[in-house]
Parts: sequence; structure tokens; C-alpha cells
Amino acid sequence: MVSVTPEASHSLNAAAPAPLRIMLDGIDRLGRLDGWIGGFCLLMLTLLMLCEVATRFLSNFLPFFPPTISIAWEYSSYLMAASFTFGAAMTLRVGGHIRVVLLLKNAPATVQRGLEILSAAAGFAFMAFLTSAMAKFAWSAFLRGQVSTSSDTPLWFPQAIVTFGMLLLTLQFLARAIQAALGLPLEDHRMKASPVE
Repeated sequence: MVSVTPEASHSLNAAAPAPLRIMLDGIDRLGRLDGWIGGFCLLMLTLLMLCEVATRFLSNFLPFFPPTISIAWEYSSYLMAASFTFGAAMTLRVGGHIRVVLLLKNAPATVQRGLEILSAAAGFAFMAFLTSAMAKFAWSAFLRGQVSTSSDTPLWFPQAIVTFGMLLLTLQFLARAIQAALGLPLEDHRMKASPVE
């Protein structure tokens, strides 16, 4: 029988052995950070697009205003990629990704657990490969000194940010596989946004 310490009792991973609980709780904290960073990137993207629209509007009336912000489209694409990758790990932890549950709902509990382990392990393997490839891509851009043509931004920087978001999703898939194997809750509904009433 696993003993649960008072400080771990609020954790959904409290029933896991201590070293695994610490790792799973750490991944959950990173998942929360992931969501906040994704939200910040989305906010910055919105502000950048609003500034672009305002600049275009003001340039129609004030001749000294530039007609566009030169980096707006380039940086908006960086922010869009970052918001997609940074939102993914937290979305997985709260159960927000689209899933086909028809098979799961009609299967016995042991088969459900096996399918959850298998799908999480497959997600982990796929994301580990993708994260590794993206890390090599960013490292190659760093070594070559590649910069964007419109703003001279070093390309390794936005690529490394996207890679970090992918790494967090990879870790969340690993945590999900472990949680499924141990029979722990797979989704943390406390991370969900409160419904607006």
C-alpha cells in the first residue's frame, strides 16, 4: 500500500510512488506554465494584429504614418506557431483534445486502460520524434546563422521556442502513459477555465 503524505494529498498523482509522483507533478506544473505561455502568445498576436490594423487606418489620414508594420506578418506567424505548441500540453492534461471515444466507452475497464496506455505511448513516440527533428532543425539554423529575410531575426530563436512547446507536449504524453499504467486520473479538470454564466 502506498502512503500519501499531507502535502501530496491534493495532487491527482498522490497514489503514485514518491519519485514518480514528483515527476508527474512537475510535468503538471510545466503543463500549467505551457497554457499560460500559449495564452500570452495569443494575446501578443492579437495586439500585434490590432496595431497593424490601426497603423493601416492612420496611414490613410496621416501621411507621416507608415502604411504597415514591417515585422507584423512575420512575427504573427511566429506567435501563432508558439501559441499552438504551447497550448497543446495543458489541453491534453485537461482532456481538451478531440478524441474518438466510441470504442473506449463500450470497452471493459481493463481494455480501456490498455487503449489509453497504447495511445499515450504512441503520442509520446510521435512527439519525441517530432521534437527531436525540430531541435535538430533549430540547431542547424543556429550553426548556419540563418536569419529571416524581412527582419534579420535569427531563425533559431522562434524555432527553439516552438521546440520547447513540443517538448512540453512530449512530456505530457509520457505522464499520461504513466498515469494510465498506474490507474491514476488522466485528466485534471481543475486546470479548465471556469464556465461563463
